[in-house]
Amino acid sequence: MFMAKKPLLEFTDRGIYCPVGRFYIDPWLPVDDAVITHAHSDHARVGHRRYLAHEYSEQVLRYRLGEIQLQTVPYGETLMKNGVQIGLYPAGHVIGSAQVRVCYQDEVWVVSGDYKVDDDGISTPFEPVRCHHFISECTFGMPVYRWKPQAETFAEINNWWRKNVENGLATVIVGYSLGKAQRVLQNLDLSIGKVYTHGVIENTNEALRRNGIALNPTHRITTDLAKEEIRKGIVIAPPSAVGSPWMRRFNPYDFGYCSGWMSIRGAKRRRAADRGFVLSDHADWDGLISAIDATGCEKVYLTHGYTASFARYLNEIGFDAHEVHTLYGGDELTAADEEIAPTQPPPEGEALVPDDESKVLPSGEDLGGAGL
Repeated sequence: MFMAKKPLLEFTDRGIYCPVGRFYIDPWLPVDDAVITHAHSDHARVGHRRYLAHEYSEQVLRYRLGEIQLQTVPYGETLMKNGVQIGLYPAGHVIGSAQVRVCYQDEVWVVSGDYKVDDDGISTPFEPVRCHHFISECTFGMPVYRWKPQAETFAEINNWWRKNVENGLATVIVGYSLGKAQRVLQNLDLSIGKVYTHGVIENTNEALRRNGIALNPTHRITTDLAKEEIRKGIVIAPPSAVGSPWMRRFNPYDFGYCSGWMSIRGAKRRRAADRGFVLSDHADWDGLISAIDATGCEKVYLTHGYTASFARYLNEIGFDAHEVHTLYGGDELTAADEEIAPTQPPPEGEALVPDDESKVLPSGEDLGGAGL
């Protein structure tokens, strides 16, 4: 009697599981052995007995999770777990983010975690990994999401900061404490002034520095700092600070929000931001498709984001794509201070409408009848 071959990786109620290797990848419930793609809290959770992650994630994981039994490896180095080969490769999402390559008896799976294909100048750039099965996010898996070169975005940010200084306004820019904050920091024009940080962001910066990551100078916001001095610089704050007494102390200030969601109409208004800057640590529409294509995979599994519509589109252009249920993602504005996909798309009429109404979708890109 013919017996179907059991898949190397399975989607379970605890996370992505390798039965042969007896380990999980980014599990959301406590397990004995967890391989972690990156230190954002929807992928790296407390409670596992043993952790494996990239070496650049070590200090941030310890800062966020406390005392854990953690093994780290560099990119490209492989190790064996119960006869299964594991290797970590750059995902380009945030510092220390990795794709997990799992190989057993010539069958290769890659779990990408979260990723972006553009080089942000601070994270190790994304590298395509050839495989038979590719597990991918699709946070921004709609054709309306296309990022412009980050140099243009940072020119806008630096010009905005400079004008605020000239006008005597404090400048507060909001970005997630791991990833966006460091990306902003490394691309600011420090000839304009000093960079001040919220405690959550400075703690993350200090953890990364302990890991040997070279970051531009920052100054932690303390009660003894004069408002006049802060007004000459720029403050990097996490989303949890928006509307808080901590942030109101800088009045009068101009507040800018960095997110991929800023590309859609209404996003800036819902965040009560003065300025919205389109800057994401996730792949855009073109990046997702190019990354998936570069793997040469036979099958692709979509874990979070616009999974249903993106899977339908991929199948129509020749991929074998499947939607799977995971607990990655959630409301973008969580206490975790990370950019993750909303459990539901933005409000009707806004998800597919660019903030710049002059932008139109290229002809023919109807996402297979998905209702653009």
